Amino acid sequence: MVTERSEIDAVFKALADPTRRLLLDSLRERNGQTLSDLCEQLEMKRQSATQHLDLLVTANLVAVVRRGRERFHYLNPAPIHDIDRRWISGFDEPRLDELSAIKTKAERQAMTKQASTIPTYVYVTYIHATAEEVWQALTDAELTAKYWGHANVSDWKEGSPWEHQRLDGTNQADVVGRVILTEPPTRLVFTFESPDAEPSATPSVVTFLIEPHGDIVRLTVTHEHLADDTAFGEISHGWPAVLANLKSMIETGDVLPVAPWEMPKASA
Repeated sequence: MVTERSEIDAVFKALADPTRRLLLDSLRERNGQTLSDLCEQLEMKRQSATQHLDLLVTANLVAVVRRGRERFHYLNPAPIHDIDRRWISGFDEPRLDELSAIKTKAERQAMTKQASTIPTYVYVTYIHATAEEVWQALTDAELTAKYWGHANVSDWKEGSPWEHQRLDGTNQADVVGRVILTEPPTRLVFTFESPDAEPSATPSVVTFLIEPHGDIVRLTVTHEHLADDTAFGEISHGWPAVLANLKSMIETGDVLPVAPWEMPKASA
């Protein structure tokens, strides 16, 4: 309980500062920026921006993904999702949904003439487990069937196909792809697309990064090359639900009592 309070305190402390909120707003407008990008856009010195970003990372509101020498910063929705579940969902959500829909429609109409970029989704969660346990949960078909509602079937060797199969006895795949990279028990990369996708279509790419630290691991999910904002919205609802169920199964031995993806989408 003390740890949970500390985590919540860190989130609200990070959000209390207007400069840090500006950084989050900037990442909301264009996710995946480098430190130089953020400094240039907000006319901020690197030392000041680094200090604020460190606090946002500590609060788990921002995730850092390294590619070569570059560090890209992404919004991590996990803490806000937890706050929503604790203090908003189930109280006045229908009215908030209506207000949010009006606001979103107005914002989209105002931005129709602005250029958009293909979004990247990043989600970070911490699990009391070993890297090997998390790897097994992500790659074992029977285990994925327990917390995902589908069985992820593959031998998980580089170049092999994988399928996200229904559990109704048909084994029909709702998602398919190919394994790009496998480094047990720390990194798994694969393509992710509909089985009905056009051959010329570029599939999205999912990366699981498992980083052990003492008795816990940090699991970072990166979903890149999404087709559009609609696809981004769909996986933004799906990944938190799946990972919450995964975390519950590993830490308690049981999945959540209700499939989290069946809950209404959180208010924007």
